[in-house]
Amino acid sequence: MSEYNAWIFTIGNEVVHGRVVNTNASYLGRKLVLLGYNLLGNISLVDDVELISRFLRYVLPGSKVIITTGGLGPTYDDRTAEAIAKAINVDLVLNDDALEMIKTKYSKLNLPLTNERLKMALLPRGAKAIPNPVGTAPGIHVEVEDKLIIALPGVPKEMEAMFEGYVEPLLRSVGPDISLVEKEFEVRALPESTAAEVVNKVLKRYPVAYVKTQPKGTELGSPILSVYVCASGKSKGEVEELVNSLVKELIEGFTAKGGLVNSKK
Repeated sequence: MSEYNAWIFTIGNEVVHGRVVNTNASYLGRKLVLLGYNLLGNISLVDDVELISRFLRYVLPGSKVIITTGGLGPTYDDRTAEAIAKAINVDLVLNDDALEMIKTKYSKLNLPLTNERLKMALLPRGAKAIPNPVGTAPGIHVEVEDKLIIALPGVPKEMEAMFEGYVEPLLRSVGPDISLVEKEFEVRALPESTAAEVVNKVLKRYPVAYVKTQPKGTELGSPILSVYVCASGKSKGEVEELVNSLVKELIEGFTAKGGLVNSKK
C-alpha cells in the first residue's frame, strides 16, 4: 500500500489557533480511507509560504496524493498556491481556465475584476483549475511525475462539493483497486487494558486487519468501549468473511473476560 500513501494539509491561522474546528480533515480522512488510500497523517499549518512549502517538499517523495484545504481566496494571507509553486519549484502564472471561471462568477454579480479577485486565478505553472460550483476560488490540480497535489478551498461546503464532483472520480481512477470493509460494536463492563489482551491475541491470527478500541467511559469505573474493525483486499467477499470472523472471535474473547456486547453498528 505504500505506493498509495496520502497526506492532508489544512491551512490557516484560524484552524491552527483553534478558532475554527477542523472538520475538513475528518471529512477528507474518511474519504481517502474508504477509497483505499494509505492515509499517513494530517497537518495543520499557519498561512506561511516557507513553512507550507517545506512540509510539502518533505512528504511529497513518499506520497501518491496530497490534499490541502484553505488559503485559496483573495486576501493577503491566502498563499497556498504560492506555497505549492515554491515546493515544486515553478512560477505562479495567470491560469486561463481559472481566470474564465472567476470572470463568469463575478460578471453574474456585476462586480469588477479587481487585483484581489484576479489573484485567485494565479496558479502554479502547469496546474489545472478545479471548478468551484459553490464559491469563487478555483481549486488546484498539480501532477508531479506520478504524484498528485490537490488544493481545495477551506470553506467546507465548497471543499466537499469540489471533492465529490472532481477529486473523488480522479482519485478512484488512479487509486488502488480494493474493497474496504468496516464493522463497529460496543462493549460494556470491560476495561480497555483487558480488551487489549484479547485484541493482541486475536490479531495474531489476522495480521492484515486493523482493530481500534476507544474508551467512552472510565477504565476503573463503568468502562464502555467502542470497537472498530476494518480490513481491505481485492475480493470484497473474502474481506467481509475475514472481518466477520475477526469480529466473532473478538466478541467471544470479550465475553469470556466479562464484557457485555450490547450493540453492533
